[in-house]
Amino acid sequence: MNHYYLFLLFVICSNITGDTEPRGLVVEVDAGQHERRGTLVHVLLPAGEKVRDGAFRVEPLDDTKLTLGQADAGTVVWALGEPLPAGAKRRFRLTPAEGAGRKLDTHDGFAFTDHADSLELNHGNRVVLKYHTKAVDPPSGIDAVFRRSGFVHPLSTPLGVVVSDDFPPDHAHQHGVFFAWVNTTFDGRKVDFWNQLGRTGRVEHAGGLRSSGGPLSGSFAASLRHDDLTAPGGPASVLDERWYVRVHRFEGCYVLDFESEQTCAGLLPLKINKYHYGGFGFRGNRQWFDPSARGDSPPDPARSGRSDFLTSEGKHRANGNHTRPRWVDVSGAVDGRIGGVTILDHPGNFRHPQPVRLHPNKPYFCFAPMVLGEFEIAPGQTYTSRYRLIVHDGPPDPVLIERLWADYADPPQVRVVETEP
Repeated sequence: MNHYYLFLLFVICSNITGDTEPRGLVVEVDAGQHERRGTLVHVLLPAGEKVRDGAFRVEPLDDTKLTLGQADAGTVVWALGEPLPAGAKRRFRLTPAEGAGRKLDTHDGFAFTDHADSLELNHGNRVVLKYHTKAVDPPSGIDAVFRRSGFVHPLSTPLGVVVSDDFPPDHAHQHGVFFAWVNTTFDGRKVDFWNQLGRTGRVEHAGGLRSSGGPLSGSFAASLRHDDLTAPGGPASVLDERWYVRVHRFEGCYVLDFESEQTCAGLLPLKINKYHYGGFGFRGNRQWFDPSARGDSPPDPARSGRSDFLTSEGKHRANGNHTRPRWVDVSGAVDGRIGGVTILDHPGNFRHPQPVRLHPNKPYFCFAPMVLGEFEIAPGQTYTSRYRLIVHDGPPDPVLIERLWADYADPPQVRVVETEP
């Protein structure tokens, strides 16, 4: 399966080529068990087939209202307009819009800027996120060992609240949206890829960057490398990693779908030992950290800092650590405005629902499957992780989160009805 597309992927059996304009298609969307409102639908073309990037007309066959679709690197993408009730089906005709072969006008859409040291995604005139392709040097006064690439920061809400952080003084090794293992064994040596101060492991960007923007969404892919710094003779590559990220707007928030594929870089496995944290992590804005909250054990809600966690089970910072929720939200005030991020654990993930590490006073958490015991990433295997991030203004909205969870965990089904001449 091609994992570049992280939403709903369906193969269309047609004869579309890169040398001709694509023909019209009729597809049927089946809501399944859930009502669908604003759900983003992706139709993936067969491997090897190409369609020019550009606008598509999406016409419901039971209505005359047209919807804008986006052709993006071999897919046609659109958002359901009218609600589709649970158990209902609706058919759509997809045809290339006039000028489909020309570059999309992304003034009010999603567009990437490739800088010398980073890839920046903008929505209109706002920065949504930045992925760092070159190692970022820490601020003055912080050890240079903490320099890092291969992470996302800033990550912003639609109103411009920056919810992530980088080089926070209390934990300078935490970098926005990042992925690193903590307590591991490689070739008989203990390697920590998370805590950089130990100088045993590192994670960095390794190339393979590609990106695509449009009126509905923006996506990028990148390669990363996990190195053992204690190997005799110099650093040894342990894991090769591939990120696939897609962002779209949904009812006042940004929805970011993240996928990671990790494979062994050589013939030796990586053992992830049982531990209380590590894996896919998120560091929140430093304004959410209260230095006077010293991490009481058990945590005291009255001393838990300037942010709070909320889980799908209704738990918070004081009682949610190492529970196994479907999603976790962290939110707080930044310069007087409330914002936050909710992260959903895909049901296909290893040991889903994965245990979560909710820090007792710092605004960070991670999905930590090693809490349940050790496991191994072996040569010839792919360790795949998928998460959905909902970046929102204001406090979390559990009703909206559950709608997005249904779209993510149990998406509607799509089938091609016919290919038009």
